[in-house]
Amino acid sequence: MSVQATPTDQTPRTAPMVRRGNTISIGRILVDALKYTVLLVLSFSFVVPLIWMFVSSIKTDSQVYTIPPVWLPNPALWENFWNAWTTYDFNLFAFNTLFRLAIPTTIGVTISSAIVAYGFSRIRWKGRDTIFFVCLATMMVPYAVTMVPLFIIFKELGWINTFLPLVVPAFFGSPYFIFMLRQFFMTIPVDLSEAARIDGANEFQIMWKIILPLTKSALTVVALFQFMNAWNDYLGPLIYLRRVDQYVLALGLADLRNTIAGTGAAPLAYPYLMAVSTIVTAPILIAFFLAQRTFIEGISLTGLKG
Repeated sequence: MSVQATPTDQTPRTAPMVRRGNTISIGRILVDALKYTVLLVLSFSFVVPLIWMFVSSIKTDSQVYTIPPVWLPNPALWENFWNAWTTYDFNLFAFNTLFRLAIPTTIGVTISSAIVAYGFSRIRWKGRDTIFFVCLATMMVPYAVTMVPLFIIFKELGWINTFLPLVVPAFFGSPYFIFMLRQFFMTIPVDLSEAARIDGANEFQIMWKIILPLTKSALTVVALFQFMNAWNDYLGPLIYLRRVDQYVLALGLADLRNTIAGTGAAPLAYPYLMAVSTIVTAPILIAFFLAQRTFIEGISLTGLKG
């Protein structure tokens, strides 16, 4: 004979479960709140220098050093951007940076790294793993170690005071990008390449028509990283470029800062420097936000979707 449980008998059993569920929900809310609070604080700490740079660019020189800081300058000197940009020939510096350095090196690194990475990941040949290990080992050598030997080589070639030492090496690949693209290529099924070979495609056709279209996000990451490196490069142009008409933006900014420091407290010195820095930083921020989705995909996803 079965005995049915009364509502009084069920109450002690269900109440702890409800309390446990409430406890878990409250704990999860607290954890999420703490997590997002930390993220907001870190994000704010990264954004504050950019905000300060922009705000300082529309101040007077005396307002920059005012304590407590002036976050909303009145009046806002928007003409600082034009005046600072025309203080030096920054139009020429921007042209040199974009068309003589950033774009050529971005194209060279992206194409050459993709070709080398394809050879390391999709083609079997004797000594492949050994050469790949040597390629990775070059990443462990600091630039300060190779700087002097490279300078001597380029000097013997007669490339000093030209953009050749900065552009030509980009067409021989970058070890870091080769490694990244190789790992990306290896996630693509080999069956796709085998099917193309059966149809009569050669290795170049397989790479160009099958592999590279599947890795657009990874190639975008490589191009964006290299463009940022070239846009912000200071040490390379400082070593190999000596004429003012060859200066890039980084050298122009340094020259503007040195000129201001050498002339003492020049009027609007610091705001001018911040104004040019804001203009130079803007293209990088715009490029990142425009390619943000593809950039994140290239970092986190594999080469084959679906």
